[in-house]
Amino acid sequence: MVSSGILKIVNPCWRPLASGNSSQNPGESGRVDGLLWYKDSGYHFNGEFSMAVVQANSLLEDQSQIESGPLSWLDSGPHGTFVGVYDGHGGPETSRFINKHLFNHLKKFTSEQQGMSADVIYKAFSATEEGFLSLVAKQRLDKPQIAAVGSCCLIGVICSGVLYIANAGDSRAVLGQSWKGSKEVKAVQLSAEHNASIESVREELRSLHPGDPQIVVLRRNVWRVKGIIQVSRSIGDAYLKKAEFNRAPLVSKFRLAEPFHKPILSYEPSVAVHQLCPHDQFLIFASDGLWEHMSNQEAVDIVHNYPRNGIARRLIKVALQEAAKKREMRYSDLKKIDRGVRRHFHDDITVIVLFLNNQLNNKSSCLGPTLSIRGGIGIPDDSLP
Repeated sequence: MVSSGILKIVNPCWRPLASGNSSQNPGESGRVDGLLWYKDSGYHFNGEFSMAVVQANSLLEDQSQIESGPLSWLDSGPHGTFVGVYDGHGGPETSRFINKHLFNHLKKFTSEQQGMSADVIYKAFSATEEGFLSLVAKQRLDKPQIAAVGSCCLIGVICSGVLYIANAGDSRAVLGQSWKGSKEVKAVQLSAEHNASIESVREELRSLHPGDPQIVVLRRNVWRVKGIIQVSRSIGDAYLKKAEFNRAPLVSKFRLAEPFHKPILSYEPSVAVHQLCPHDQFLIFASDGLWEHMSNQEAVDIVHNYPRNGIARRLIKVALQEAAKKREMRYSDLKKIDRGVRRHFHDDITVIVLFLNNQLNNKSSCLGPTLSIRGGIGIPDDSLP
């Protein structure tokens, strides 16, 4: 498993690239079709994008965003593209909080350090975590269950020809990279995952908690941290971070019987830094709901072989078709199942595909489309603060 230190992926094919022309993004709102929200195509600072979300839970727990343009509060600061996929669990409160605050924290620290860096990203994650735990402390008496709500957090930042990927949890970022002299595009996973189903994650947890033989428990063929949760890193989940939240008024079924003196889960992301090059064709950011139903290479092949317009929606359709197949039912019948009950068949799924324009990747000036869009807005019976 990759540690929370920086994983550097060095590619030798980097060369300076010319700047592209300025353009405005036509129409920033998505469309809704039942439990599906989608934005089939648009333009970000470094190329085109496609975005889609499908709801399965009673309340949409996945949140997501694309921010394109200034990456700091300074007029002279860098410009680029920010992507966030936040897969909530236990409720939507944490993922909504991240969607509202993380990017602003990133802009603040980029301004202070006068540039983008892995350190800026770590500080943005830390500030977001601290902010949410402060919210839990204020609300826990009136809303006890907020202490048991958390979210995975995957972000990508493209700035001056460099791609930063940061992940806490089990969402995934995959790069589609062309083979030299071939029409094939290979899948390169850029994000490290933190799920107890991965042996290296269990080893890390055991090394961090040598005195706790129950730090990871196998129940019903599923490995879970303390027998409760599959991910080992997240934003939120306050009751597994601070002992003061592991007590009443939180309901007893969530509380750990044994006291703990150090956080069981971590908020710290694993960060990868990748120098973009002409072989880099596109990026797929998705919550684990997608990856439960297809491999990295299958997803990359779909993006490579079909039109760009609506490609995120196509990936979700393929995932839902596979989910229906596993339950020996028709895709058309699966689509008729309402939210809440739908969660028995598949999870909330968020997909963002960024296509990379090699002529634009090295840009850091203010020339380029400005965009701010959040996925899932307008799905019936789901409201965002």
